[in-house]
Amino acid sequence: MTSRTVPTTINHLSFNQDQGCFAVGLDTGFRVYNSDAYRQIMRRDNETGGGGGIGLVAMLFRTNLVGLVGGGGLPRYPLNRVMIWDDHKNNLIGELCLRAEVKNVKLRRDRIIVVFLHKISVYNMDNLKLLDEIETIENTKGLCEVSQTVAPMMLVCPGLLKGQVRVQNYGCKRSKLIMVHESQIACIAMTLDGRFLATASTKGTLVRVFNAMNGSLLQEVRRGADRADIYSLAFSSNVKWLAASSDKGTVHVFNLKLDSLSLGRSVMSQPNLSNTFSSISTLPFIKGVLPKYFSSEWSVAQFRLLHEGVRYLVAFGTEKNTVVIIGMDGSYYKCQFDPNEGGEMTQLEYYNFLKPEEPF
Repeated sequence: MTSRTVPTTINHLSFNQDQGCFAVGLDTGFRVYNSDAYRQIMRRDNETGGGGGIGLVAMLFRTNLVGLVGGGGLPRYPLNRVMIWDDHKNNLIGELCLRAEVKNVKLRRDRIIVVFLHKISVYNMDNLKLLDEIETIENTKGLCEVSQTVAPMMLVCPGLLKGQVRVQNYGCKRSKLIMVHESQIACIAMTLDGRFLATASTKGTLVRVFNAMNGSLLQEVRRGADRADIYSLAFSSNVKWLAASSDKGTVHVFNLKLDSLSLGRSVMSQPNLSNTFSSISTLPFIKGVLPKYFSSEWSVAQFRLLHEGVRYLVAFGTEKNTVVIIGMDGSYYKCQFDPNEGGEMTQLEYYNFLKPEEPF
């Protein structure tokens, strides 16, 4: 295989924690790109010493550490192992040998979170010691999000019931179970500080935003009236906007109104979280009816992609009022939206990140 051969199979696509980079797992290895401004910053494939199929790539912000799981037609590693790659050393520095196929991996500076079909395991980053295990409902998509800017960790994942999420607060060692939808959960996002979470169900018409600390519903936004598969949700860094992508080939941006709903002091500075973070809590639903102040709101801005059915992921760019969209077809878009007028976004850039490039 020459360095200019196009890798045709994408096994994995994800943004890192702050949306500043995105990783691509290929049948030939993996690559990492800067989200905005777009450029390739890491390439490990057959030509550069990291060949074989990669099915999962977990970044740790912009550090040299990357979590890898094999995948594709000829996996480089077994599907039940998480390999920790140090790109400065150009070598593997750790390995988790597990009993089941890995569905997802999340990294923090102090933790490795491994998602299985019915369970989530939390490991210490330093010595790979198992610290906790959480049972979940069947989780084929590997849904799980963790806070990054607070310690101890906040973790959100599916609960044991359809439409339920579990928020695990490792500060007060309590969990909260929140009924967020009547249908099965399809997508979850959490802010880096762990204060807010957004969820979408398999119905795909509504996205709900919650206070992660007490489980209260803060806002409900409407993607559309017809059923859709929500592929990704993303908060902007200032938590003023929420973006969603779906199989309808459209990206929506919603205006969030969370300023007046601030939680005040951060999770780290609250001395007695156990008083407010009860062990089990549910959001009561009045079937078919929500209070008027929870009435769903339509998106402010939209962008129509070339293809429906292609899995696109969305994040926010570094420039004001911009989004970055990446697709399993190798497409990269950077678009800008008008926060006041709304409507159709303006496409600023387009690239094909599978286009042959010179060796990295």
